[in-house]
Amino acid sequence: MMDKRQLAGHLAAAAAYAIFGINIVTTKDIANSGLVTPIVLFSLRAIGTVSLFWIISFFMPKEKVDTKDMLSIAVAAFLGLFVPQLTFLKAITVTTAIDTSIIGSITPIFTMFVAAIFLKEPITWKKAFGVFLSFGGVIFLILNSVTVNRGADQTTPLGILLLVLNTSSFACYLGIFRPLINKYSVVTFMKWMFLFALAMSLPFSAKGLLTTHYSEISLQVALEIGFLILFATFFAYFLIPYGQQRIRPTLVSMYSYTQPVIAAVISICVGIDTLSWQKLLATVLVFSGVIIVNQSRAKTA
Repeated sequence: MMDKRQLAGHLAAAAAYAIFGINIVTTKDIANSGLVTPIVLFSLRAIGTVSLFWIISFFMPKEKVDTKDMLSIAVAAFLGLFVPQLTFLKAITVTTAIDTSIIGSITPIFTMFVAAIFLKEPITWKKAFGVFLSFGGVIFLILNSVTVNRGADQTTPLGILLLVLNTSSFACYLGIFRPLINKYSVVTFMKWMFLFALAMSLPFSAKGLLTTHYSEISLQVALEIGFLILFATFFAYFLIPYGQQRIRPTLVSMYSYTQPVIAAVISICVGIDTLSWQKLLATVLVFSGVIIVNQSRAKTA
């Protein structure tokens, strides 16, 4: 029986990946505008998010971070923020929507193996079956969906490499750093994570931040950048570690499989796609896999 703590973890992970699903569409519009480079966009979202987390921290009980943990948090920032966000922002300009979705769906598979290596989470037949059942549902959904041409006309080898790096890096973050995340509050952990990530990006983005023609950015793109900073970064990256503290890494990553489902729902709602039995079947497969993984044996079992 799922307790309240686990339920909160599931809801947090589901909400975060729902936001990420919407963000795929909005970020493509930002990238296609050509007004903001990927590294500048990363720094803008880091500046906005680190400011919000540090402001909130001033109104919370003081929490000291052990000096020996600072290096680990910096590595977590590199694997969980800097590499995944930067590779994604660049990859969507040189990959098609379908290929972006398919390669991104590999994250839970990577996470399952990383968690097995570093956290000794068992890979049971039940867990493996659940992961691949959801994976099959995602592929089935993608191949039976109509997508809007918001990105490249064809996927380049560089795009594939960037997406693989994106998924493997974030899987390492999910699978390795749960003990460290459990040690501190979400706000404390994320304020340092984003501070380190911002420091990593500034040497590459400082010139672009000063030379970007902000006055040429349309209201729509400006609102999409605002969504990216407030919802797809601040709220989503608050929810991810909140979920990590309450449910297993593989389960957190399994909710990435809901992103294509969210995209399909949005497409249907705005009239660019239609509801079909294939989409309903794919949705059932995705969530059935999540349920099976949730019921699989944990490390403490």
